[in-house]
Amino acid sequence: MTWTLPEPMLAAPVSDPALLPGWAGEPKWDGFQALVSVDAGRVVLRSRRGTEMLPAFPEIGARAAQLPDATALDGELVVWDAAGRLAFERLQNRLARRGAGAARAVEEWPAHFVAFDLLRLSGTETTSWPYRRRRAALESVFAARRLSAPWALCPSATEADVVREWLTWASVGMEGVVFKRLDDTYRPSVRGWQKYKVRETSEAIVGAVTGSPAAPRTPLLGRYDTDGRLQYVGRTTTLARTAGAAVASLLVPGRRGHPWTGWSFSAGWGTKETLNVTLVEPELVVEVGIDVPRDASGRWRHPALWHRTRPDLSPADIPTF
Repeated sequence: MTWTLPEPMLAAPVSDPALLPGWAGEPKWDGFQALVSVDAGRVVLRSRRGTEMLPAFPEIGARAAQLPDATALDGELVVWDAAGRLAFERLQNRLARRGAGAARAVEEWPAHFVAFDLLRLSGTETTSWPYRRRRAALESVFAARRLSAPWALCPSATEADVVREWLTWASVGMEGVVFKRLDDTYRPSVRGWQKYKVRETSEAIVGAVTGSPAAPRTPLLGRYDTDGRLQYVGRTTTLARTAGAAVASLLVPGRRGHPWTGWSFSAGWGTKETLNVTLVEPELVVEVGIDVPRDASGRWRHPALWHRTRPDLSPADIPTF
């Protein structure tokens, strides 16, 4: 009977980064969760949504012989940039490449598979094992087989101070921490793990809005660069009615010569759809909560969480882009 990869186990968001007794913590990577299996020379690399990704990442298949036969891993596909930061945009761009294009991408932007769980080992399905046993077996595979790139072992810790240190790794693109119960089995499609995403509070300047200045729905945010140009950094989540009213009272419609005149803004990550926006004078400063991930240009990849207006600050008080 042919063995097939299970659906991946998932994580539910939590608001507290504390490591609880009986749990382990792992760094949360800014990449694609993926499952890989090797069985009689056949390699399968599947995304959490079921997409076959091996044609886009041939280096995974080329080095799969390092793994024991009839073995499967859960992990994260990542790409690092030259500065040692996780480069999600480069990773995403690789998805569309095939053949010679994919082969060139291996040289330009090599991917790594950061393994964090063991689903099968030399023909034995391990999903019914508790996490602590799966983790010990996964570490043994890396040690015994002396696995090297593109394979990497995800750190795991039961010490709270170690987990707290991982929360400071935002500078290299780490998103936060994933928590796993030590005695929990691997449960496909179940959000049995927990994830805490690092968010930081920051300020930016409103340069445009969706909706209208009288009834804004989503502010588009900017910061001035060192040459004095207003650069787009991201947009907020949709405003609640009370927040929209507060913003509207402080907006001034954009005048001739607005720095974003003629610009277009994407409706979302990875889409060609553009937003219908109205320019406003870049005078209002707002405070937002932002995730760690950035694109290659340094913009916030996820919508910023609205906090409040900051009429006490001027655009000159905001850090440069």
